[in-house]
Amino acid sequence: MEAVIVIPARYGSSRFPGKPLAMILGKSLLERTWRIAKAVKGIDEVYVATEDERIVEHATSFGAKTQITSSACTNGTERILDALKRLALKPQIIINLQGDAVLTPPHSIAALLETLKKKREVGLATLAVRLNEEQYEELRLQKSKGGAGGTLVTFDRSGKALYFSKSIIPYVRNRSNGKGQATLPVFRHIGLYAYRYEVLERYVQLEPTPLEMTEGLEQLRALENGIPVQVVEVDYQGRTHWSVDSPEDAKMAEQIILREGELLV
Repeated sequence: MEAVIVIPARYGSSRFPGKPLAMILGKSLLERTWRIAKAVKGIDEVYVATEDERIVEHATSFGAKTQITSSACTNGTERILDALKRLALKPQIIINLQGDAVLTPPHSIAALLETLKKKREVGLATLAVRLNEEQYEELRLQKSKGGAGGTLVTFDRSGKALYFSKSIIPYVRNRSNGKGQATLPVFRHIGLYAYRYEVLERYVQLEPTPLEMTEGLEQLRALENGIPVQVVEVDYQGRTHWSVDSPEDAKMAEQIILREGELLV
């Protein structure tokens, strides 16, 4: 088996208990995410990894394959590896698609998959979208009011991640590239990851790191341990990025879908 998507779906969220079962315009978060995953070309199978039988029952109702995992898993990455071990699977490429990623275009997931298929030296990759001026100003205003939503990423010319942060990076001092053209190299990180099995296994064995704990961003654990993270820039083609962490976010997701239409038809 070359490539799988695993959707970690935890029932016991402290901020939004039962979140995978929350309804968005007649379909649950989990079903919407699973349908996005199934629409990605080149994927051999999609699994839902969860600690709760209620999620298993719901996922089975719409045809998803599931795997119960340990309740001791502290994050989605650990849950994915636990599920694969229980399934006795060692796929070459594993994509971590969070169960609240209901507005992720399938073509962006496919871009991540293609990167690992074409570049054998890449062991861990993630996504980013470039912010335009309006999006940048909106995020800057949100951050100035103390908002913690939105993670930013910087990367080198080969696409290797330099740093991830909840602060806006880089600091925008100059908006010109010296040729009279506006330039804004500010990228929002999309929390979607692709791993090779051995990198996933190594990552889970590592202890949390200082920057990771300070920022509250688990991907920094890879950088602090010298594991390169390839950043794949994608274009959402006019779609709005959004993730669901609260009931309020779920309502906003509904508004976005009503405004922009369904991702899948």
